[in-house]
Amino acid sequence: MKRLIVCIKQVPDTSDVRIDPETNTLVREGVESILNPLDPFAIEEAVRVKERMGGVVTAITMGPPQAKKVLQHAIALGADEGYLICGPEFAGADTLATSYTLAQAIRRLGNAVLIFCGKQAIDGDTAQVGPGIAAHLDLPQLIYVRKIRKINKRYIVVESMTDTGYEIIRSTLPAVLTVVKEINEPRLPSLKSAMKGRRYEPNVLGGEEIKADFNRLGLKGSPTRVVRIFVPEQARKTKILTGNPEEIAVNLFSSLQKEGVLRCQ
Repeated sequence: MKRLIVCIKQVPDTSDVRIDPETNTLVREGVESILNPLDPFAIEEAVRVKERMGGVVTAITMGPPQAKKVLQHAIALGADEGYLICGPEFAGADTLATSYTLAQAIRRLGNAVLIFCGKQAIDGDTAQVGPGIAAHLDLPQLIYVRKIRKINKRYIVVESMTDTGYEIIRSTLPAVLTVVKEINEPRLPSLKSAMKGRRYEPNVLGGEEIKADFNRLGLKGSPTRVVRIFVPEQARKTKILTGNPEEIAVNLFSSLQKEGVLRCQ
């Protein structure tokens, strides 16, 4: 059974970001959590490859018990099965420990042909986990993929975005892909798929099940230390001007003069 694996993540809704000043970490308690916005594109592309070549789409995530919600979302979007990597040993993981953990889970599951990730998660914005998985598994990494041009049992050809355009890259399989939102338009789940996702209970794996080195998990396996993180203060002022167009223009000109934005000679 060939697997098309999609690594997904539960992230806090960025419309309600709060920082704990003592720990320099995101406050997640009481904050709405969502599926990382780039992950539906990875799920959709895995489903499209399955429709062309066959296989099983497997979604995996590392997180607390409530992260099963994003796996249920993945099932609604077309994934066949989901695995939740969960346990106290994974707490406090940075991108190195996270990519190691996901790589160990992928090894444990076996038969991976392609491993899909969104190019980055919105809570950290590092874009390091996908390449990290590739490094741990010693696999080719294709990043910022906007299109799969060709795929067969032996190799894949993709378009990878760059700062000035895109590159066409051919790679042997298996491989790790990080995808951008330009790659596709995720389908909306049908009522049947949505109900299937809501009822789905994911498989749960701990450190023992994935045969991990516990010294490389969680905070213990994380060399990264966050010195400071903060939400910048809003310095902009909002002023609403009313009246007819001529009055608004005069008041705007006067306000800009007072602020020193405009200087008349």
